[in-house]
Amino acid sequence: MAKVTSKRQITIPKAIADRYQIREGDHLAFIAAGEAIRLLPAGSRTEERPLADRLALFDAATKRQLSRQRRSASRRSKPKDRGWTREELHTRGRSG
Repeated sequence: MAKVTSKRQITIPKAIADRYQIREGDHLAFIAAGEAIRLLPAGSRTEERPLADRLALFDAATKRQLSRQRRSASRRSKPKDRGWTREELHTRGRSG
């Protein structure tokens, strides 16, 4: 866990810096993410995009997913007749 100094500085743990190849002199971007803060290399492709761009990406992904679900549903065949119903399962094997 890092502690904020009086100059509002933090130290990145060595294991994290090594894992993400953060070196002395690198610039990092702090991005608000709801109740959390994302720390990303400055200039990276993953920096926060404008809201309109993110919404457009979300809408496109939703449209693709709905299309896949419709195609999948149309390929499914109706269940074959098994010779029994779900309701019959509750009474099978009971004498009565």
